[in-house]
Amino acid sequence: MAVTIKDVAKAADVAPSTVSRVISDSPKISEKTKRKVRKVMDDLGYHLNLNARVLVQQSTQTIGIVMKNSTSESLHNPFFPEVLRGISALCNKQDFSLTITTGESEESIFQDVVKMVQGKRVDGMIVSYSKKYDKVVPYLLKCGIPFVVVGKPVSNASEIMYVDNDNVQAAKEAAEHLIQLGHTQIGYIGGDPEFELSDARLNGFKEAIRQHQIHIPESYVKNPDETVSIQQTVSELMDSPTPPTGLVVTDDLTALNVLLALRDKDILVPEDVSVISFNNTMISKLSTPPLTSVDTQIYQLGYESARCLIEEIKDPSTFKKSVIIPTIIKQRDSSIAYKPKRGKSV
Repeated sequence: MAVTIKDVAKAADVAPSTVSRVISDSPKISEKTKRKVRKVMDDLGYHLNLNARVLVQQSTQTIGIVMKNSTSESLHNPFFPEVLRGISALCNKQDFSLTITTGESEESIFQDVVKMVQGKRVDGMIVSYSKKYDKVVPYLLKCGIPFVVVGKPVSNASEIMYVDNDNVQAAKEAAEHLIQLGHTQIGYIGGDPEFELSDARLNGFKEAIRQHQIHIPESYVKNPDETVSIQQTVSELMDSPTPPTGLVVTDDLTALNVLLALRDKDILVPEDVSVISFNNTMISKLSTPPLTSVDTQIYQLGYESARCLIEEIKDPSTFKKSVIIPTIIKQRDSSIAYKPKRGKSV
């Protein structure tokens, strides 16, 4: 026969209601009692009947994750697996499960979200991006389901719970890193301007350039999209009469492609051009040369987004909180002090 709550209560010498409160991680129960009851549950092999709990509590104990792109495309970028690792770590502690959108297009991802919400398959949602003209966040706001955005919302920020870095400040510090190394010809390779992240980092870069009274031509700022390859972007920058000696690149994956494009053109990093990127993923450590990168603490972004959401699910609040995760520059071999090239002797 299956072990019941009454069996656990008897073995632990507590009331069945105490066992129930331990299962729901009630703050009314002391940590000592929780440890005692959980040990008995493990010893007896007690497993929670999730189906029964869903019927009683009207809760699925499941969080939905809205991916930026299709699952396969998103998981190729090391940012998303690390975010998921942080989310999963917190959910495991709180006995929550995860379900991920699997659509291959923006519209099919949105339809996945609608099915999750209308089918009452999830208690809340984590949107892993912030984007202009996106249908998901307005829909979730309208539905009233708890949700959190990884990134600063593009509108209605006071009504939306979010976890983010200060990306303006982070990009400013990235540009200042190169400026402090003596670089004054600094290019910028960003991302899709529809994403709030891209906008914020470009603004931070421009702020650093302006504050240090450095003039750069408009052609130094690039935002490649699906129609413009990284190879083309790098060629446009480095084939100019006065190519940049430093590059700020929006993320490690893009920076890896920049390194490959520079190598194809026989341009050395960091001897000819210094590079700094963002996220401090495994790519930054394993690339050749290893990348100087802004550590955005991706795992913590995921962990805090799950923590905020589960707190909201358990105890809905009037005021929507925002959490800003600090960043720090991890310097590696891709950025060095600027050395003027000697002119050829006549």
